[in-house]
Amino acid sequence: MVRQYETVFIMTPVLSDEQMKEAVSKFQKFLKDKGAEIVFEDHWGLRKLAYPIQKKSTGFYHLIEFKAEPALIAEMELEMKRDERIIRFLTVSLDKYAVAYNEKRRREKETVKAEETK
Repeated sequence: MVRQYETVFIMTPVLSDEQMKEAVSKFQKFLKDKGAEIVFEDHWGLRKLAYPIQKKSTGFYHLIEFKAEPALIAEMELEMKRDERIIRFLTVSLDKYAVAYNEKRRREKETVKAEETK
């Protein structure tokens, strides 16, 4: 049974732009190779952490929303634990209300961007 998930992960701030993009593409490729469908992605950029993690006070945040089999989540999280560039991650299963909310929020963002370009 395919379910929809949302994963936010924080990468260490000492990465170059190239290394950060490589880490993101590694997990995109991992998901696609395992048969997941990526629904949405958003790079939040460098943000301050609520508390220090591994003596770091900032990190690069990235969000991936995808559809996959539940067994894939454990594999992906194991890969994230093994990757030294990832300092934290959180995967959440989305119910139908969360999926609807995310779609509505994305549509609203698109209309705001369209109005700004006019």
